[in-house]
Amino acid sequence: MSGWNEHVTAALLGTERRDPPVLPEAPDGRGTDRAGRLLDQAALLTVARRAGRVPGPGALDLIAPAPAEDAPVVPPAAAARLARILRGEQVQVLPEWLDAAAARGLRVPARLLPDLLERGRGDRVLRPSIGRAAGRRGVWLALRNTDWAYLVGEGGDPGGGAEVWETGTRNQRAAHLTALRGTDPAAAREALRETWAKEPAPDRAAFLGTFRTGLSLDDEEFLESALEDRGKDVRQLAADLLARLPGSAYGERMAARARGCLTPRLRTVRGREQTWIMVEPPSAHDEELARDGVPFHPGGSFAPGGGGRPVGTRAAWLREILARTPLGTWTDLFGLPPMEIVCLPVAAAGAAEGRSGRDEQDGDARDVHIGWARAALKQHDAAWARALLKGGVMVDEPGALADLLAVLPAGERDAAAAGLIRWVEGRSELPPILERVPGPWTGDLAAAVVGTLTASAGRPTRRDEHALTQLCRLAEQRLDPSAAARLETLLTEQNRPADQTPAPRERAVPRAVTALVAALRFRDEMLKELAP
Repeated sequence: MSGWNEHVTAALLGTERRDPPVLPEAPDGRGTDRAGRLLDQAALLTVARRAGRVPGPGALDLIAPAPAEDAPVVPPAAAARLARILRGEQVQVLPEWLDAAAARGLRVPARLLPDLLERGRGDRVLRPSIGRAAGRRGVWLALRNTDWAYLVGEGGDPGGGAEVWETGTRNQRAAHLTALRGTDPAAAREALRETWAKEPAPDRAAFLGTFRTGLSLDDEEFLESALEDRGKDVRQLAADLLARLPGSAYGERMAARARGCLTPRLRTVRGREQTWIMVEPPSAHDEELARDGVPFHPGGSFAPGGGGRPVGTRAAWLREILARTPLGTWTDLFGLPPMEIVCLPVAAAGAAEGRSGRDEQDGDARDVHIGWARAALKQHDAAWARALLKGGVMVDEPGALADLLAVLPAGERDAAAAGLIRWVEGRSELPPILERVPGPWTGDLAAAVVGTLTASAGRPTRRDEHALTQLCRLAEQRLDPSAAARLETLLTEQNRPADQTPAPRERAVPRAVTALVAALRFRDEMLKELAP
């Protein structure tokens, strides 16, 4: 094919002065004006010229191929359902689909990874689940798109070996440290020690967070030095890590402070001698307390776990100290198991014998029990979590109790959560509590939730209707799909024809249950598709 120069000349002179040259290879241009024919032929020539060109050096940036996958891809039916979820159908079950696939050693099909990674870009809660199911190709894609770089920080293999620590982004380097902490914590610690002084504060905090993997007393010296860091987030993270470290000097310092706040005393009440816990909150907040991560709470603040009540400054310090004290401190001090310790009466240290007011006792006990609950959560101590849940000493703090459910063994969790539901007065308080209860809800817990839904649907007051809608949204993701059959019975009864047309509010209640049943059926089919 030739004639490029002739076409250029015709274009420069204009088609009114020079006819376009004849190009036999071009389609028939009859019916097209001369200018249009010239442009069509020029386009054809351009494609032909480019198609035969050999790229020179540096014309292409070579991209390393994606690494081979170890995990098999999910079955075709499961992949098709994931595509439907990513298009918006029952999208609330996406984390469960990803976690179920990862638990079975399966991965997301490569063709769906871009849509999945883009969804994780706007949903931080979803990112850990994506990291578990995206496979090596997911990380490979994330390394080539800064919008998806979050995946590298979710524990995925960043590739590149030790060079990543020298040249990678913050997320890549954090992922490298996390992986190294899993195999050689000492090497990871020394690599960070070498660059620690040069790292900006946000990076130091991100890298220190990797110490959650493989945490041991060998890390104590490094973490103690981090308590002096100029970055507030770094200091706080170091204190939290030390509080999780059994046998640390940090724990001993906290235990010494805590023993000064809680002391056993024998008291005679109504002719009966028994052990009481006498409470004396810290009187001052000094530099050492601040160094160990106990923040200064202004008077009247609402401290975490406070149940919505104002918490005084000294009470807030007490809660923080107890939350960071090894729970073995109390079994050693009182010589009793956790269940008996949490049931001991509590009073202010300055209260006269037998004259402590009921409100004062309740306030002191609440501060102590919330501190212990937070310690059980930090230290993942099932014995103390079980004691606080079963002891009935925190019935007015259902939120703090709900957090402890995650500490219990899986076999105990549902029964304990069902008991917690029975303690809560009023269905409007249930959704905030159940938000903290991980799924799937089975056994006694599933029965309690279905019973609550039945009661709410049977009496559709405005308050119950709102609580029902919130509860159904939670149950769509967490309730055992086998509960769909029981709810369909409820739905059938609600939709049974009546002599009178139901009021709009009455019609709204079954719609919430209808959506829940549809979601449960969807999840049931989804899990079967992922089953081996």
